[in-house]
Amino acid sequence: MDMYGYSGVFLVKRFLDNSPFEVTNMSDINKANPHGCDNGALTDRFGVLIQGLLAIVAFSTLMLKRFREPAGIRRPWRIWFFDTSKQAIGALFIHFANVFLSTLTKEDPCSLYLMNFLLDATLGMLVIWLAVKLVSKLVEYKQWTLLMFGEYGDPPQAAAWLGQCGIYLLIMVLEKGVISLVLLVPGWSKLQEVLLSYIANPQLELVLVMLIVPFIVN
Repeated sequence: MDMYGYSGVFLVKRFLDNSPFEVTNMSDINKANPHGCDNGALTDRFGVLIQGLLAIVAFSTLMLKRFREPAGIRRPWRIWFFDTSKQAIGALFIHFANVFLSTLTKEDPCSLYLMNFLLDATLGMLVIWLAVKLVSKLVEYKQWTLLMFGEYGDPPQAAAWLGQCGIYLLIMVLEKGVISLVLLVPGWSKLQEVLLSYIANPQLELVLVMLIVPFIVN
């Protein structure tokens, strides 16, 4: 897109149709050359495709980790499923909560999603760790054996998994609530403005935010 001055008025000429149109202020220039993800970019066809790729990569990584466990201490399939499904359900809740929260404002949703994700992976992990410790102490004190994380009885019981999964999901709700309150602190919008300002391609920004960064961090 060529841009040249004429009598104090900017003229922007499109290469596609070679038809110039007048731009009287810088906000019009920004509209003519949009930057960042559009509203709805996280949930359109390309966004859903990237989320599907992330799910495949995450599942493949879990499978790889299982088969790399020493054969002598490798968990049976049912125990492995109980353990990993709790984490998967919690991660899905956080992911979709971040997608939802990122669409509530007119700001760049990719930047908002990245800020949520990075806070989840740092401060959020501390909140989860503390909550799991407190719940474990309470469960041990009350001797609620079926609610001890990672213990499902012998033979393993689905009721134990269901109870632990429910508690873990409540912890995820608590964590997301804490992170949402942190994001209300003034100053985050300044960081958001520069977080991905160096990326001009919205689709590249989306891939970085929803696939590359989560893969590396997780």
